Amino acid sequence: MVADKGKKLKAAEKGGEENCEQIDGDLVISIEKLQEIQDELEKINEEASEKVLEVEQKYNEIRKPIYDKRNENIKSIPDFWLTAFLSHPALGELLNEEDQKIFKYISSLEVEDFKDLKSGYSITFNFDPNPYFEDKKLTKTFTFLDEGTKITATKIKWKEGMGLPNGVDHEKKGNKRQFAEESFFIWFTDAQQKDDMDEIHDEVAEIIKEDLWPNPLTYFNNDADEEDFDGDEEGKDESDDEDDQDDEDEDDDDGEDDS
Repeated sequence: MVADKGKKLKAAEKGGEENCEQIDGDLVISIEKLQEIQDELEKINEEASEKVLEVEQKYNEIRKPIYDKRNENIKSIPDFWLTAFLSHPALGELLNEEDQKIFKYISSLEVEDFKDLKSGYSITFNFDPNPYFEDKKLTKTFTFLDEGTKITATKIKWKEGMGLPNGVDHEKKGNKRQFAEESFFIWFTDAQQKDDMDEIHDEVAEIIKEDLWPNPLTYFNNDADEEDFDGDEEGKDESDDEDDQDDEDEDDDDGEDDS
C-alpha cells in the first residue's frame, strides 16, 4: 500500500511538471504572437507618419504664399511685431527697453520648415535699415541630425557704440536667464557660444514657431482686448459706486422719516 501511494505521488508530481511546461510553452507562444502583432502595428504607424509628413509638406507649400501675403499686409501696421511680442505672456518679458526700440524696425518675421520636415527649420527676423546693426536679416536655424541638433545663427554686426544691449554685454548668472538685464538678441549669440552639435531644448524658438507664428494677430489684439476689459471694469465700478450712493441716500431718507 505504501509503495502504491508513493508511485501515485511521483506520477502526480510528474504530471504537474508537464502541466507547468505546457503553460510556460503556451505563454511564450502567446507573447511571440503578440510581438508579431505589435510589430505589424509599428510598421503601419511608421507608414502613417510618413503619409502625415507628406501631407504636411504639401500644405506647407500651399501656406507659403498666404504667409507672404500676410507679411506684406503686416508691413502697413506700425509696430506689429513689437506689439505681438510684448503682448505674448512668455515672449514679452524677453524684451528690455533697448530691444523694444530695435523691434520697431522689424519689417517681417518668417518661420520656415525644411523641405524634409524632419530635418529642421529656421526663424528669420527681417529689419529695415536701423541705427543698431548692419544686418538686414537675423536667422537662427535648427538642423536635426542623428547625433543631435545643430544650431546656427547670424553673427550680428553691431554698429559702433551698439551691442548687447546698447554696448553692454551682461553676464549670465548661472543657467537662469536674467530677463530684466539681458537682451533678446543674446538668443542669437547663445547659438554661437554652444558646441556645433548639442541636444538643446530652445523654448523661445518653439514658442515662436508653434504659438506666435501661426496666428500673431491673436497677441497683437491682446492689448485692445485688455483695454476694453479694463473699460468695462471701470464702468462697472462707477455703476456700483452710484448704486451704493443711491442706497446710502435711501437709508438717510428712511432715517429722517423715522424721526
